[in-house]
Amino acid sequence: MKLTSPAFQQNQMIPPKYTCQGEDVSPPLVVENIPQGTKSLVLIVDDPDAPMGTWVHWVVYNIPVQNTIAEGSVPGHQGSNDFGKVDYGGPCPPSGTHRYFHKIYALDTTLQFSRTPSKRDVEATMKGHILGQAELMGLYKKG
Repeated sequence: MKLTSPAFQQNQMIPPKYTCQGEDVSPPLVVENIPQGTKSLVLIVDDPDAPMGTWVHWVVYNIPVQNTIAEGSVPGHQGSNDFGKVDYGGPCPPSGTHRYFHKIYALDTTLQFSRTPSKRDVEATMKGHILGQAELMGLYKKG
């Protein structure tokens, strides 16, 4: 699998539009080479450079199999993030340049939860169902 964005390249700066200093909307993404037999996609965006440990910015599961995720869209069911919301929360590092990992997973199933799941819940439930995965890492530093 391959994950890219028309908004930024691998290991390059994420435009402010997609951060807390801009419109705070999710960037457009392109998913290529989705494995045969995929029933749903999962997207997790997190920042391992946060002072308190990895900070979860977005969790989306049961995304229909598709090659594009439109800017600012909600492509599936959302889980909770570390901002205490069920939504996209863009890059907003307190200091320095942070790395933001956009991770896509192809699953052989759809996921069921009785409540709004966390990243940990989604990761635990998709274990054993991952057919493929890819990631795109962007950087951001407050200007």
